Amino acid sequence: MEYTKDFNLLRSVFDPNAPEIKIPGSSVTIISESFSSDINPDAFLQKDDSSISENRSFSYPVFIPEDKSTRKVILLLHGLNERSWVKYLVWAYWLSQLTGSYVVLFPISFHINRSPSSWINPRLMQDFVKERSIGNNEITMSTFANIALSRRLTEEPIRFFNSGYQTAFDIVKLMNQIRSGKHKIIPAGSSVNIFAYSIGAFLSQIIMMGNPDNLFSDSKLFMFCGGSVFSNMHGTSKLIMDNIAYKRIYSFYLNDFEEGICRKSPFSEFLRSSQIGMAFRSMIDLTRFRHFRETLISKLRDQIFSVALKKDTVIPASGIVNTLIPVTRRELVPVEVWDFNYNYTHENPFPVVNNESSAVVDRSFEQLITRAALFLV
Repeated sequence: MEYTKDFNLLRSVFDPNAPEIKIPGSSVTIISESFSSDINPDAFLQKDDSSISENRSFSYPVFIPEDKSTRKVILLLHGLNERSWVKYLVWAYWLSQLTGSYVVLFPISFHINRSPSSWINPRLMQDFVKERSIGNNEITMSTFANIALSRRLTEEPIRFFNSGYQTAFDIVKLMNQIRSGKHKIIPAGSSVNIFAYSIGAFLSQIIMMGNPDNLFSDSKLFMFCGGSVFSNMHGTSKLIMDNIAYKRIYSFYLNDFEEGICRKSPFSEFLRSSQIGMAFRSMIDLTRFRHFRETLISKLRDQIFSVALKKDTVIPASGIVNTLIPVTRRELVPVEVWDFNYNYTHENPFPVVNNESSAVVDRSFEQLITRAALFLV
């Protein structure tokens, strides 16, 4: 397994608009599959996000294993504010190789190709960065890479929930397509496991706990750099969101969110009466619906595994451990805290370097993906 070499190869051949991509020297291919979301992106918003057509109709890559008759699938979910699949191609490739599974890279609502291309245009976004900084001396970590998400969450913090809500039920649709044989690529009745990173892990936990339509009763979830309740995360980053946006959503979900649920509305009804809604509420803070959360996590202890990173400052290992290994229960969800022997960050756990450190990064990547494959196979 040569991570650095394979990363560069896959980056060079990947075209998100190509219907099929053959990977040189490999029997694995990549097929682009189309998807149409049935969920209203404005479900609980005051703003109009339905005009963003990219979020409603989009495509997603599927890595096809050599044995196309296999009924094994891994759903790969990415991190917050990702705008490209490049980082994840080699992850998906080796998960497919090691497990013989189809690997589906499914974009979270308003991320990757579900967002306008203008959101990653440095020239266009830099003007918004300057505008946001005028008269605000306290702002930090504001960049062209995070300005679109930062502005949107500051304006409407409920968008954080709304994006997850839409994605969760898009995944339910995808799962039902696979189960019923309506998926164009994946064989009917295939079993689906999940590899989830960062905020994708947060979303996956809620889906597993909520288990809509009992679709995830037999699924396994491997989490990397994820597994913590929201309040133990620290989302301020040049690649994720600025400090103003993070303060806004932190204050909203820790202080205001539950008050809004007291008022009668479709939003509050969903959060009160559905298990997936309650799962989201319980994943905001360790003290919130603690018994509900710990009971569900305990029941899932054989289906979940998490690898945290010691130097991760965005989703610290302590928050993951405290969430998945509750002190009030004996049953433990397996959590391992690793520390790679090179400079890494949450946002870039496997940096691509052209020096002697590349071999160390390659070995660390192999260690992670092999551990995930053994759990998900």
